[in-house]
Amino acid sequence: MNRYCYALLFLLSLFFIAPAIAQTTGTVKGKITTSDGKPAADVSVSLNNGSGAVANTRGQYEIRNIAPGTYKVLVSFTGLASQEQPVTIIAGENAVVNFVLTENEKELQTVVISSRRDKQASEYAAKMPLKNMENPQVYNTVSAELLNQQAITSYDDALKNVPGIFRLWESTGRGGDGGSYFTLRGFESQVTMVNGLPGLTNGNLDPANLEKIEVLKGPSGTLFGSPVIGYGGLVNNVTKKPYDTFGATFNYIGGSFGLNRLTADVNLPFTKEKGTAVRINTAYQQENSFQDQGFRKSFFFAPTLAYRFNEKLSFLLVTEFMQEEKTNPMMLFLGRDAPLQFKDLNELNFNNKLSFTSNDLPMKNPRFNLQGQMIYKLSHNWSSQTVLSRGQSESKGYYSYVYDNENGRKDFGVFATKENARTTTTDIQQNFTGDFYIGSMRNRIVIGLDYFGREQSASGTGWGKIHNVTAQGAVNYTDIDPETGEEIPLPEVYLTQQSVDQMLAGTGATSFRSKDNAYSSYFSNILNITRNLMAMVSLRADYFDSKGNPADKSDDYHQWALSPKFGLVYQPLPDKIALFGNYMNGFRNIASSQVNDAEGKPVPGEVRVFKPEHANQVEFGIKTNFGGDKFTSTISYYDIRVDDQVLPDPVNTFNSIQGGSTRSRGLELDISAAPFTGFSVTAGYSYNDSKILKGREGDVWLEEGRRPFWAGPANLVNLWAVYKISSGTAKGLGFGLGGNYAGENRILNNTAVGVFSLPAYTVLNGSVFYDADQFRVGFNVNNFTNKEYYGGGWSTVNPQKPRNVAVSLTYKL
Repeated sequence: MNRYCYALLFLLSLFFIAPAIAQTTGTVKGKITTSDGKPAADVSVSLNNGSGAVANTRGQYEIRNIAPGTYKVLVSFTGLASQEQPVTIIAGENAVVNFVLTENEKELQTVVISSRRDKQASEYAAKMPLKNMENPQVYNTVSAELLNQQAITSYDDALKNVPGIFRLWESTGRGGDGGSYFTLRGFESQVTMVNGLPGLTNGNLDPANLEKIEVLKGPSGTLFGSPVIGYGGLVNNVTKKPYDTFGATFNYIGGSFGLNRLTADVNLPFTKEKGTAVRINTAYQQENSFQDQGFRKSFFFAPTLAYRFNEKLSFLLVTEFMQEEKTNPMMLFLGRDAPLQFKDLNELNFNNKLSFTSNDLPMKNPRFNLQGQMIYKLSHNWSSQTVLSRGQSESKGYYSYVYDNENGRKDFGVFATKENARTTTTDIQQNFTGDFYIGSMRNRIVIGLDYFGREQSASGTGWGKIHNVTAQGAVNYTDIDPETGEEIPLPEVYLTQQSVDQMLAGTGATSFRSKDNAYSSYFSNILNITRNLMAMVSLRADYFDSKGNPADKSDDYHQWALSPKFGLVYQPLPDKIALFGNYMNGFRNIASSQVNDAEGKPVPGEVRVFKPEHANQVEFGIKTNFGGDKFTSTISYYDIRVDDQVLPDPVNTFNSIQGGSTRSRGLELDISAAPFTGFSVTAGYSYNDSKILKGREGDVWLEEGRRPFWAGPANLVNLWAVYKISSGTAKGLGFGLGGNYAGENRILNNTAVGVFSLPAYTVLNGSVFYDADQFRVGFNVNNFTNKEYYGGGWSTVNPQKPRNVAVSLTYKL
């Protein structure tokens, strides 16, 4: 029996075996009502010994297993004035203490809605409602309010407000993994989660339906599994939910490069009963590229239904439909297989106004996502959550890329294929959450079962070369014979559908299918050892079953993995200062590999089986919250190590072996402050040191001692500050200023190929707005210094937008 099993048995005995002390303790219970006699739900009740409870929908609370003595009972809720009363506990008896709040039902509801919008709270980061100060894991949030201030029209731009994350690739739209790629704490990551459930996409995402974005830091495999997490963390989109009153917001944004965007957010309560409403968010957007060719247009529609059957049973249905058509983003792929032809960006001399594509060669990415949720209150302490998530993302059209020919002529080949790909995912979860006391220790626990299934299919053409082109745009139709060095003429192909289709007709047809499933169980408990000290203990057991191509059993494989997580939080000043530390684990399933001989031919019957890769993180830091969220901050140091990475066999490079290791460690700072009325600032800084610990000399992916070419810049800074005048004749007038700094980015870093770095840059943005009760007018200027800068990773050079402006008009009912 391994150490994880012993740990599990210990925890089960600790958390589920109630002590036999019931006859020597007492209970305090009561009811909390508003000033107009209505029950007050969700209000916290605590004793000065650290124990406590939360009032249910009837306003009732109960705290059991209290040692005899005299205590103070305190009721509190964010935004409400606290109250306290004395109570004497007698062994074997119940003491009744009732409270009447000064707020009436309507005022309390307003406070509750405001609290739920608090960016620091999360019900997804730990799979249970938990304050940021109680969570030993680091996560950052981007609120819908911040998106409005910055006139965000591109989802990727929203993540620039998060320390430690950097975009490597724009969305390519290609099948399987066509969404944008980011680096997070030195490891690649994609946006894969919606409301804590899988929400994969091959294209771009639309921010219209976002209440906030949560970026969970560190390998989070314990609670979320392997198919949807990265070793550096994961990104979770929290969607807007229906509420109990009518409301509507309409917005138009127009700007540079033909930007036109219309959005609507309408909430319609169905009945007078609370908890039953539908909310519809929709958006239409069209925009041209800042380059000579390129466009994107999309339509997004997201109806959400909330239905409350009774006080115990409620349902939530979230749906999202997306139709998107766009051209491929301009990315130059520098060579990975031969010494670099360019030593730096100056020698490359890239004309970034050229797209090397055509508006006649678009890709379509329709997407659908559905989530159904049923919550049933089993008892005062326990609830059941049953969820179903179903998603489908498609890629239909032309996918092209521009790759270094590595032939000494310093030109690039423009290649294209025509895709018809589909990814379908299904996720079913059953979670039981509890909030109860054993003695004086509070337990908040989640126990869950999780099924994840994914099917992928693709059909299309092979790849063909359209032509060669230099970084300055000169086209030629000749290749170089690698053996003779002589020029070989290429047929003339043009950037039109007809010409490209004729070229691809001779490349043959491709077909691909795959299917895999993951079956998991997990539990996590937050244990209040004292009022100031909390411990988190979590464990996941995961069985991954890959069918590969369902028609070919030879590529089937399956793997088991255990993923533990531990954390401690100590609050020397409760709800104000929290010292935390964590150990977190993530894992990735690795397919088996055919064994080849020295000539690269398969050896019959020999297959090499690999263990799952594992990432282990140790982290510690401090969180603060002063003045009722007026100043919040997180400072953390992390150390992540990934072992059992697959790399080429040094004896026979036609084979693979397991044994590579990567280490990523760094420091992160996140600050959110509102020191005085009307002024707020969000700022962050991150430093990352990533290195290949074990690898193969000359390997472009894993060369020992090198910084990986997917790690992004070592230093990142983000800042956004807003001031709005709150009184006088100029009330509602406001100003915003901020930007981003990214350090040097090594997109190639290898002894065999060379080193190519994208230079550091600073981009500044600003806004002026007028915000009234029913309307808002804003004017935003992004990159107002007109800085020429580039993103990229994995050897790519990706030009970014020059100066651009956006005017936004909002009307609220």
